[in-house]
Amino acid sequence: MAKKSAQELAQKQREIGVAEFFARNRHLLGFDNKRKALLTTIKEAVDNSLDACEEAGILPEIIVEVIDMGNDRFHVTVEDNGPGIVKNQIPKIFAKLLYGSKFHSLKMSRGQQGIGISASVMYGQLTTGRPAKITSKTGPKSPAHYYELHINTQKNSPEILKEEVIEWEKEHGTKVEIDLEGSYIGGSQSIDEYIKETAIVNPHVTIIYQPPRGEQRMFVRAVDTLPKEPKEIKPHPYGVELGILIKMLRWTETRTLQSFLTTEFSRVGAGTAKEICENAALLPNTKPKAMSREMAEQLLKGINKTKIMNPPTDCISPIGAAQLEKGLRKEINAEFYTSVTRPPSVYRGNPFIIEAGIAYGGNQPGDKTVRILRFANRVPLIFQQGACAITKSIIETSWKSYGLQQSRGSLPVGPATIVVHIASVWVPFTSESKEAIAHYPEIIKEIKLALQECGRKLSSYVGKKRRVAMEFKKRSFIEKYIPHVGQALQELLGLSKLEEEKIEKSLKETLEKSRGKLELIEFDETKNVDYDENLARLGKEENKEEIANAKGSEED
Repeated sequence: MAKKSAQELAQKQREIGVAEFFARNRHLLGFDNKRKALLTTIKEAVDNSLDACEEAGILPEIIVEVIDMGNDRFHVTVEDNGPGIVKNQIPKIFAKLLYGSKFHSLKMSRGQQGIGISASVMYGQLTTGRPAKITSKTGPKSPAHYYELHINTQKNSPEILKEEVIEWEKEHGTKVEIDLEGSYIGGSQSIDEYIKETAIVNPHVTIIYQPPRGEQRMFVRAVDTLPKEPKEIKPHPYGVELGILIKMLRWTETRTLQSFLTTEFSRVGAGTAKEICENAALLPNTKPKAMSREMAEQLLKGINKTKIMNPPTDCISPIGAAQLEKGLRKEINAEFYTSVTRPPSVYRGNPFIIEAGIAYGGNQPGDKTVRILRFANRVPLIFQQGACAITKSIIETSWKSYGLQQSRGSLPVGPATIVVHIASVWVPFTSESKEAIAHYPEIIKEIKLALQECGRKLSSYVGKKRRVAMEFKKRSFIEKYIPHVGQALQELLGLSKLEEEKIEKSLKETLEKSRGKLELIEFDETKNVDYDENLARLGKEENKEEIANAKGSEED
């Protein structure tokens, strides 16, 4: 083999564009197979629509249409009633990777990296060669702008193939149309499932969905109020790393270290800033831009030595236990529902809230593993269930004590759906495709606590149901022999038929008096009734001990 000089090797080296890199490694973004690519495209467009509507204070109405064009090619349309996009931003948002408003913003949102929808446009371009078609309108009196776009993958910049003003009957909103190579298959990892799960954790949205095959489906909103708008916060000192801290010191406009700490971080007042400086052995009036790497390292150690309040949680907008339960009732047919929202917690300085819910019974299969619905910032996580911290937490929870079967190291078995939602300013996904939550100990601990809280309520319900079933069994044995007892007494005492009927009636009254009157309440999913009202009640007020046994205890 002939030797090559460094100069010859250097001629082959060139800069790699971001878009070019992801075009060759599209599996990193969730486009590793046709089925997943179709779902990811719809997911990214719907997520953007929901974020835009909520930020503008508009109740979302989203239309999703998927047309099968044959030969594994699909035409995807996602239309919303959001605020629209200003004309000069349209090409950059849809045809430039790593461009967006949420990467540097510390508040809860569905999108984070500025990759999603532009990656879908790029995938459609790579697989069909056709441009993405974008229509957007910002108000009733504003014109509707129509674009056809490609991405220049070498330069990571938009190429405008067509631009014009068109008539559009909508007052405001955005419509995205993408042709792409895909595969439509039903089941737990389908578009149908994603739309249904989105409706569960976003009870304020109305979605009109036209699948490639079958009739149009409508998911009507269950509530008419928007989620609380999250507020942007500054980074918390506990979450900052040395390299980031050095960068912040270089770019700050503040003149002293004390003012830098109080201005650039959340939960740091004048007193806390002075304490940090003391623990770091640095003067409060030190100029931030003049600090060396060693001084920055001292400052980081001082931060870790100082007790600082947890970050504020108004940057997070959880679903809420009541709203989550309404979403479950709307989409899952069960006999028992419960949900819980945990108090805020923190990982790496980032605040987060865990919510969990269980739908038990109904027409759900009792001989299969429970159905798991995972969500992050109100977005369903459809793939990579086994790699997710949520699944790990469910497996590590002891479900036998809560009325479900479970083998060691396995998911529980029973007629139940378990829902877990994490809301955070920065969700720690395991990859850019945003499909699984990283295994942070703080997150796993909070998920387990939420599941245990729901499990205790489930255990109480299952216990009551079991006691009522036993009561039915006992009564059926007694009632079975009442006619025989009456007939035997008639024969022994020579009683008339009327007297025999009186004896049977008297025996039944004695049964009611001693065991309590048993009254069944039918479940009505249109009413948001408490779960113990769906059980059989023991109605005799005087039989208080039996009533207490049937109702059970929440502390059990």
